[in-house]
Amino acid sequence: MEDRPVGQWLDELASKASTPGGGAAAAMNAAVGAALVSMVCNLTIGKPKYAEHEATMTEALAKAEDLRGRALGLAADDAAAFDAVVSAYKLPKATDEEKQARSAAIQAALVGAADVPLRTAALAAEVIDVAASILEGANTNVISDIAVAASSAKSALESGVVNVEVNLASMSDEQLRKETEARLAEYTPAAGRADALIAQVRERIAR
Repeated sequence: MEDRPVGQWLDELASKASTPGGGAAAAMNAAVGAALVSMVCNLTIGKPKYAEHEATMTEALAKAEDLRGRALGLAADDAAAFDAVVSAYKLPKATDEEKQARSAAIQAALVGAADVPLRTAALAAEVIDVAASILEGANTNVISDIAVAASSAKSALESGVVNVEVNLASMSDEQLRKETEARLAEYTPAAGRADALIAQVRERIAR
């Protein structure tokens, strides 16, 4: 993911190939959000006017860079997880034993396919929170980019939620479904925090 040209990746996304797909796109949105947080930090750090916020910006920059790298990893993981589901569905089912093995393989693959967007949602929530942490001390010339970071991360979060749900719908383990839904519910409130952050930025711009 790190070495692939953006145009090439978008061509692959637009093609008939099943991967990359929506899950990878969600992770890339999170990566974009994290990169924008890094940009704002880099354009703030070292400027005397914002010296009192130097420590906050430096810490946020380190977090954002870590999140960006992890998001790129999730984009790759999503494609692998989806391919595993496709492979499981292609397993033979001529005998009862094969049907049983195929069913077990599908369920195992669905667990993995739900885990990646779940982690994407969690990461997106982190991006939203780190973006919020820099608003007060950010270079005012680029505060609009904080809103764009929050918007990108919110899109990643919502996309992650949908991709978890689509895999849960085919999952037969009721307990696992409930556990996954409970974990997902921990991250969804971050969408409201993103909206609040965007509103704060727009209010400042309008002053």
